[in-house]
Amino acid sequence: MKLNITEKDYGVCINNPNYFLAFSDFTVSDGIDIVENVNIVKSKNEFKPTAKRAETFNQSQGSYIAQATESVKYFTNTYDDLTIFTFIDNDIVLEDFTDQLQVANSSKGFGDANISLSHVIYIDKTISPKDLLKIFKLVTNTKARTLAKMNLPLHIENILNNDDFFAVLANVPEGNGELDINNASYDDIDFDDLNIRIADAVEISIEDAFEKLKLTFGILDYLVSEGILIGDLIEAGMELLDENDVTSEMKDKMESQILKSLSDVNVIMLLVAAIRTQQDITGNRVRELNDLNNIYSDEVLGLAVANQIAGTKAILNFNKYIEAKPGIIWGLPTVLDDAFAGLIAGCVSKILEEKR
Repeated sequence: MKLNITEKDYGVCINNPNYFLAFSDFTVSDGIDIVENVNIVKSKNEFKPTAKRAETFNQSQGSYIAQATESVKYFTNTYDDLTIFTFIDNDIVLEDFTDQLQVANSSKGFGDANISLSHVIYIDKTISPKDLLKIFKLVTNTKARTLAKMNLPLHIENILNNDDFFAVLANVPEGNGELDINNASYDDIDFDDLNIRIADAVEISIEDAFEKLKLTFGILDYLVSEGILIGDLIEAGMELLDENDVTSEMKDKMESQILKSLSDVNVIMLLVAAIRTQQDITGNRVRELNDLNNIYSDEVLGLAVANQIAGTKAILNFNKYIEAKPGIIWGLPTVLDDAFAGLIAGCVSKILEEKR
């Protein structure tokens, strides 16, 4: 069945003159609906304004469901009898922090920002309400699983899909008169095959969405997610220096060296390894990592960071910083304190060497 798509500046209408059997969580919907139009409209997330906006489409004389949203940007992927519409709403942009580093930011602030990836899936088959519900659950689980695998920074996870929506559409069984959907004849569905195809399509759509949004995340974003700010690292670095050495010029050099070190792919890999390991420990994801009394690999990781920045001369400073745990280092958990003590020690060693 070829669908009719109407696009306006205030919304998108997906029309099937032969009607959809729809299961959705839309603003205007009864859950299971038989409708001619599926409307995604710019509107307040309330029933009356959303319904009023939906009625302005040129197919509005037909029955409809409608979803309120702030953005009607979308793209489609089609695979034989399966079409997936992915609607994207994003408040995050990448900003240049230095010539080599970027950071994800939002003019709304991370308390109010939103990234939503929403889906409308059409299957060109007659599918029962019970099976539509099974597909709805499948897509919901696939989205959650795919996004979890991406290991996004925590502050990004917190704003992800807070306002997403979803509808699964199929054809209405042919018949005369009023349709009894509970006693109608439906296509014989190979659910093993359909589940695989839908799961793959959803996963691809999410990957495509991030690519179209040009939304990637780097080391500064992961530092933000751990509550680690460049200013905090500078202050921690200054705490163990001679009081006469702590000048505005020295702080500027420390900032410059930290940012230079955070542009080193080897330093990045070591810090990301620390962050990922810490997340696994905190989340109890690795059974054997339940007793950390005898570990020393975290110190090895910190030493590796320090050595990468300033060579073996940074080892003495690393020992000083990990023992004293100045500033933010004191508040970091088991693995991160060593890794970032290594970063600070390496940067301090580097600028002191240049000073001599």
